[in-house]
Amino acid sequence: MTHQTVCRNGDVLDSSGLRQALGRFATGVVVVATCTPEADLVGLTANSFAAVSLDPPLVLWSLNRKASSFSGFMRAGFFTVSILGAEQEALARHFATRRDDKFASVAFTRGHGGCPLIANSLATFECRAESTMDGGDHVVFLGRVLHATYREGTPLIFSAGQFLNRVDFPTT
Repeated sequence: MTHQTVCRNGDVLDSSGLRQALGRFATGVVVVATCTPEADLVGLTANSFAAVSLDPPLVLWSLNRKASSFSGFMRAGFFTVSILGAEQEALARHFATRRDDKFASVAFTRGHGGCPLIANSLATFECRAESTMDGGDHVVFLGRVLHATYREGTPLIFSAGQFLNRVDFPTT
């Protein structure tokens, strides 16, 4: 087994290599969505979602400053997070692409602030935007969970640039 070097002894960090190394961390897949002050629905696929605290109930996620949805999320007071199940890979791909109206053909309900919640998700979180933090080329959004739901099921997993299901994992 050979390791690829991204940075050694303080040398310049290879951002492409760092992206590859970070991609080895398997994550769940979510759709983060909001309703802008102009009532536009905005949503995107993310794998940067994480729990922060149970008391108070806080979660976080991050967004690239260059994302077309950046302004909408920065101006909105609420956002939702829908954790996708293994059978929802097509939705993950749908929200990962640029489209004018991503919600036109997607089943959803509305949560706090009119934000969309993807139907049949493994879990949903309705959040009030608490604060943002500078994260280099990203902004980290901290949200207070106002309402959450969940169901049983297998999560959609993302690692090394591809979607995985439990059956895709090696057994040895």
